[in-house]
Amino acid sequence: MYNDVIITGLGVVTALGRGVGENLDALIASRSGIAPLTLFTSNHEVVVGEVGLSNSQIADILSLAQDKVYSRTTLLGLLAAKEAYEDAGFPGLSAAERSELKIGLISATSVGGMDVSENFYKEYRLDKSKGKLRDLLGHDCGASTEKIADYLKADDFVSTVSTACSSANNAIMLGARMIKLGMLDVVVAGGTDALSRFTVNGFHSLGILDKNWCRPFDDTRAGLNLGEGAGYVVLQRADLGHRNVYGKICGYANANDAFHQTASSSHGEGAYLAMFGALESSGLKPADISYVNAHGTGTPNNDSSEGAALLRIFGNNLPPFSSTKGYTGHTLAAAGGVESVFSLLSLKHGYIWPNLHFKEEMSDVAVIPVKDLITDCSMDYVLENSFGFGGNCTTLIYGSYKG
Repeated sequence: MYNDVIITGLGVVTALGRGVGENLDALIASRSGIAPLTLFTSNHEVVVGEVGLSNSQIADILSLAQDKVYSRTTLLGLLAAKEAYEDAGFPGLSAAERSELKIGLISATSVGGMDVSENFYKEYRLDKSKGKLRDLLGHDCGASTEKIADYLKADDFVSTVSTACSSANNAIMLGARMIKLGMLDVVVAGGTDALSRFTVNGFHSLGILDKNWCRPFDDTRAGLNLGEGAGYVVLQRADLGHRNVYGKICGYANANDAFHQTASSSHGEGAYLAMFGALESSGLKPADISYVNAHGTGTPNNDSSEGAALLRIFGNNLPPFSSTKGYTGHTLAAAGGVESVFSLLSLKHGYIWPNLHFKEEMSDVAVIPVKDLITDCSMDYVLENSFGFGGNCTTLIYGSYKG
């Protein structure tokens, strides 16, 4: 069994831009990527976090054949996973070096290839002789994972996680556990999701979309903004050679309070159990946490529930916390991957990201997020939350690595 699992590569694409550099610049500038929907037509007036690249442009960047159909979820995942893998230096391994390592990919998604399926159905419903059935091969959640694994040649173990908005955190947690148990040496883990009509319509039917910019933890919050993107980290055994170290994964836990299909309990039982379990697995105390990257969707239910759970864990000593969804929108299954990258950038550079658009403290839960960018922080541990429908809650704790 191996003790230390370190993070040696980061990759991300969101409405803030392509790559870690563009995302970091936008975070520092407190610049949101949320704007009116343009990717497709919708009956609903919404603002979202769109990646500013067409499918064709992404295919060009990745040198993919333009005559093949790739779902947008796959393309976004390929961009971010490739960046992370290259950042960690693994494409440069010789054949002999590669043969000595067990390298896997664990990828998360909830949307899968829905965008391609929607286009197929639009033609097919009008004329049963129209539409290419082979395009539907990318509909399944596992299809994007298989394509990313093939592209990276990270195929000693390949798995897909789909637990709603906690998916990427669960993928990272599984990867860390497999390395600790000696089952893999290196894991590319994270998640990818594209915007689709299905998700816009689905979240609208739940009445939890805000027509304006979302305001996590604000008393006037009215709902979330959907987003798209992908975020991946490269996990590896600490005793392997490496050129970058962003931190180590210190603790993790998954919990489910089985309260409701889409809502959290008022006292945040699932969130509390996930945070408590992550602290317990890490051997840390609440006072050790320097910053909390909260799930913070901007819905009335989530923010009150998560706020209550934070108070249960930290009491009167709540560390600085914020949600970064005001920057990117809620990227669904990719959220934990994207926000893990942001958390690790916080840890490495000493930044605490502001909770955009916050003005008024919640009347029911007395927690106040960080309003402005904080720089030059000395941080040892960052706790990152991602909570999904069905009560599936996962917390990860990242720590600085001095090995």
